[in-house]
Amino acid sequence: MKVLVALFVVALVDVVTSQCACKTMKWANCEEPCSCSLTLTESSKQTLDCSKLVPKCFLMKAEMYRARHNLGTRKTGKPDENAFVDNDGIYDPECESDGKFKAVQCNNTEVCWCVNSAGVRRSDKKDKNIKCEPAETYWVRAEMMHKSVDVPIDVANLRTGIENALQQRYFLDKKFVSEVQYDKDARLIVVDVKKDETDRTTDLSLMTYYLEKDIKVKPLFSDEKPFVLSIQGKNVTMENVLIYYVDDKAPTFTMQKLTGGIIAVIVVVSLIVIGGFLVLFFLARRQKAHYSKAQAREMETIS
Repeated sequence: MKVLVALFVVALVDVVTSQCACKTMKWANCEEPCSCSLTLTESSKQTLDCSKLVPKCFLMKAEMYRARHNLGTRKTGKPDENAFVDNDGIYDPECESDGKFKAVQCNNTEVCWCVNSAGVRRSDKKDKNIKCEPAETYWVRAEMMHKSVDVPIDVANLRTGIENALQQRYFLDKKFVSEVQYDKDARLIVVDVKKDETDRTTDLSLMTYYLEKDIKVKPLFSDEKPFVLSIQGKNVTMENVLIYYVDDKAPTFTMQKLTGGIIAVIVVVSLIVIGGFLVLFFLARRQKAHYSKAQAREMETIS
């Protein structure tokens, strides 16, 4: 009888434990009495509030941890002249206690750089003496391409579908969706999400990181349901997304940001210009020499 009771208790604990899950983070470790945490390093875990999205800085650290331990993680147009995309991808960031990115990041090396509030590099890479001032991302543009649909999409209904999806899935207030544009021929949706430049409470990087994972890789949510837009009762799924970031301060990239191809073009053009000047210089010298010889012959003839 005691054995049966013990087996019943174990089974009951398993059932209760299985019901304890973190809806907003599939990598979470949950224990009774339903407390969930996210492993950031071998020696640190971050307690989670599973009613909210997890800060991007914590997510990136967790993803780096999972990558090091082979746990499986990763497999139109600029909205502003100072907008830039995240070309560096994931790194192991330094986070504040509240999950915000520190302004200086070094990825455990001697090479450091400045990042914005979304953790995206906004300067050239330098040594540890680099000086960085905080920069807040107040404007995000998401360029998404949806899969083919049978019925044409109405722009007004599209905006409603986007606002609902961002609010329900990422807890983003609809007031932050400033503009939605749609090119039906290219199946391109452009969504501008903005907050006041002085707002230091709303973290737009929460939405962007989850959105990129939803469309490019796999959802971070525990149920792993795909990101879809519900438009007039029809589900519309995405197949690509590109995120631009605009900060309250312009980035400080210099010529170091240029790609090898662009630098090569500049070098070739410079060589052509220099070569042209050299040709003109030698032609001028030759003409001058001819003129001097002609004058000398003329003087000899006169004398």
